[in-house]
Amino acid sequence: MYEYFVKGGVVMYPILICSIVSLAVFLERLWALRRSKVIPEELLFEVFDLLNKGKVQEAQRLCRTSESSLAQILYAGLSNLGKGRLTVREKIEEVGRREVSFLERYLNVISTIASIATLLGLLGTVTGMIKTFKVLAAKGIAEPGDVAGGISEALITTAAGLIVAIPSLVMYNYLRSKVRSLTLELEEVALKLLDFLGKD
Repeated sequence: MYEYFVKGGVVMYPILICSIVSLAVFLERLWALRRSKVIPEELLFEVFDLLNKGKVQEAQRLCRTSESSLAQILYAGLSNLGKGRLTVREKIEEVGRREVSFLERYLNVISTIASIATLLGLLGTVTGMIKTFKVLAAKGIAEPGDVAGGISEALITTAAGLIVAIPSLVMYNYLRSKVRSLTLELEEVALKLLDFLGKD
């Protein structure tokens, strides 16, 4: 593996950095987007149980003890109780947008790396072919071994770029799907809270 890395030339270093960053961001987002962290079910049940018992202040205190997106949205609604349905809805939407932005954090990094890795592979192809043509220009019809270095550099960097870009694109789409699913669940909870407060 190291031999191929060396043969790929200097372009292999930024491709390697891209692969490390992409994997690091993916693992960080996997940890941050755990459902138990974003939408803890126990908190949801406890808050609505307290609301059913008319214990609004206790529900507010419970939400303040959690850093989850669910808690922030529930607290936005409960802390504006009595200000009218429209005001409560606006506050929930405002906090909801902020929380979704937090969930989507760093996703564009993976998407960008998928594009950059492909372009770096293409750059390596170009530099490898330039080396090949330099040899041909200097020696005319050269022996296969004379041009093999440039051609192997071109092929190795192209392959390396794709090896980083394809998984990065898959990781990006997976995380986008996960964020979309969590966002829909948060919207359902927000509507449930609005309906509950409206009835109250």
